[in-house]
Amino acid sequence: MKRVALLLIAVLALPLAYLLFWPVPIEPVAWQAPPAPERGEPNASGPDLAEAEKLGRDAGVGPEDVAVDKSGRLYAGYEDGRIRRLAADGSGAETLADTGGRPLGLAWAPDGSLVIADAEQGLLAMREDGSLRTLATAADGQALGFADDVDVAADGTIYFSDASTKFGYHAVMADILEHGGHGRLLRYEPTADETTVLADGLQFANGVAVGPDERYVLVTETGAYRVQRVWLEGPRAGETEVFIDNLPGLPDNISYDAERDIFWLALYAPRNPSLDFMADKPWLRKVTFRLPAALQPEPENLGFILGLDPSGRIVHNLQDSSADAYAPITSVEAAGDSLYLGSLLQPAIGRLPVPTGD
Repeated sequence: MKRVALLLIAVLALPLAYLLFWPVPIEPVAWQAPPAPERGEPNASGPDLAEAEKLGRDAGVGPEDVAVDKSGRLYAGYEDGRIRRLAADGSGAETLADTGGRPLGLAWAPDGSLVIADAEQGLLAMREDGSLRTLATAADGQALGFADDVDVAADGTIYFSDASTKFGYHAVMADILEHGGHGRLLRYEPTADETTVLADGLQFANGVAVGPDERYVLVTETGAYRVQRVWLEGPRAGETEVFIDNLPGLPDNISYDAERDIFWLALYAPRNPSLDFMADKPWLRKVTFRLPAALQPEPENLGFILGLDPSGRIVHNLQDSSADAYAPITSVEAAGDSLYLGSLLQPAIGRLPVPTGD
């Protein structure tokens, strides 16, 4: 009987010892997550996010970002590395290029090339004939760890994010749990063929959007639930400030809609109470990292978009919690009278009318 008891203790002690002491690649930093705000009420005047069309269902999985050309054709990068072009109605998908990595953010350059932030290959440009060239794989002597989103100024200057210099595309949860500030906002100048760091120490640097008159650029910090503004011109050039803080969800890509003077912000998922609870408990985040993936915090299934004015005020709130919601939404791009939605996991591109009222 005594041997059975000892064996039982040993059996129970092994998994406990694993959860408490097994080496992990993260060194969590304690921080204080602000109390999560209410999600707010969706736009009363519409449109209803639940009615979003799903275009290009057979084109591939994971069109994380969407670019629209002057003819209304759609471009997206998929999880298998392909860059594909679709007709305006989502039909006739054709493969233009294969990056050999994971294409994420897309943006048009003045010369007509499509600039691509590829999580594994770095900053790329696709010429009109589909050929690819590499623009940047490092900045200030440090290799890109995870190129994420990109935007291009009128003069061709490219702004893009390096989500994490420590953890790559397949280790997003590691970066979020560590909260070590490994993200960077970068600038690539085509004429000089030079990449520089505009801001570092960011908590999973994600979406990038050049602001009105190109006086500043916004970058989202997924791991800190906020958007930062980095000034490019004027007396505050080089300074960084919070544009909007304590968001009700995890911010992903952001884009500027010049026609309506609005920033469209995709929220990957609403705030997770478990993650917030663990913020000031590094030891618990290590334990969580050791858990099987199925037992780690899961994002809630919610399509979530915010429209922000240039002062950071929320002027549009779109949500869809239905079982068939287009979620998670990772990008929102305005073109004409439509918003085009990208997703890391969906097998289609989303589309709905641009909201007209607050």
